[in-house]
Amino acid sequence: MASLGARALRLVLRVTSKIPGARTIASPHFVRKYRRLIGRSVLLFGRLPRGLMRASVEDRAAGVRGEWVILNAAPNAETVVYYLHGGGYVAGSPAMYRSLTGAFCRRCVARVFALDYRLAPEHRFPAAVHDAVAGYRWLLAAGNEPRNIVIAGDSAGGGLALSTLLALRDEGLPLPAGAVMIAPWVDLAATLVVSNRGERRIAHAYVGDRPLDDPLASGLYAELHGLPPLMIQASTIEMLRDDAVRLDAKARAAGVDSSLRLWDGVPHVWHIFSSLPESREAFGEIAAFVGRVTRR
Repeated sequence: MASLGARALRLVLRVTSKIPGARTIASPHFVRKYRRLIGRSVLLFGRLPRGLMRASVEDRAAGVRGEWVILNAAPNAETVVYYLHGGGYVAGSPAMYRSLTGAFCRRCVARVFALDYRLAPEHRFPAAVHDAVAGYRWLLAAGNEPRNIVIAGDSAGGGLALSTLLALRDEGLPLPAGAVMIAPWVDLAATLVVSNRGERRIAHAYVGDRPLDDPLASGLYAELHGLPPLMIQASTIEMLRDDAVRLDAKARAAGVDSSLRLWDGVPHVWHIFSSLPESREAFGEIAAFVGRVTRR
């Protein structure tokens, strides 16, 4: 059963969150409205926890933007968490995720690089994948060894993490030590981030005229052999639960070391609410996974 805090939080979110409905999704102004809605979360989650520092990155030659989140007590930590934010590929930024990337930094004793990848519809698929691959190449060029890197992401960012692994594998690049996927959106053809009743506007804003089941956009349709260990976490009550379950099953069938944990009754990406006992427990498991795959 979900904790009292998780149940109270679900009630608060139900009352205060204005989730766009099918009519809004069908509006040509949806992306603007959605970005405005998501952008408000910077006020809640954009402040770094104590004991951390951040540094902005803009390497135009490499085509990489983002920010480092670093633990003051371990500024030269070998482990790097390469974080890809959520937001349906049309919204979001590293600034919105500082409480979450800060938790990764603290709990994993790692440096976290959060990529500011290009968003749709201004930059459609595969722009985000190209950016994520460029960011990984940039990390390698800076001297970070693949065995010390774990790629992570939530929701669309979780899907992008899988797409990035597939692109890296197919390009013959050395893969990171593992991947953490929080409620990953890996099936654009069947599941909408916001509403099942909409016209799949978010998915089409990302892929444009390409098929929604393109394996590089919807990693669930790809061959998953040869990937590093995966840790997948999701809530039992969210729309992306089935994406997580099917991804884990397909990865295992392909011989990938994959683990899935479903958490009862918590909100989507509950990790960002650091006071929840489920968040602390989830990060405990993530830290153990990161430690195992990086062999510390």
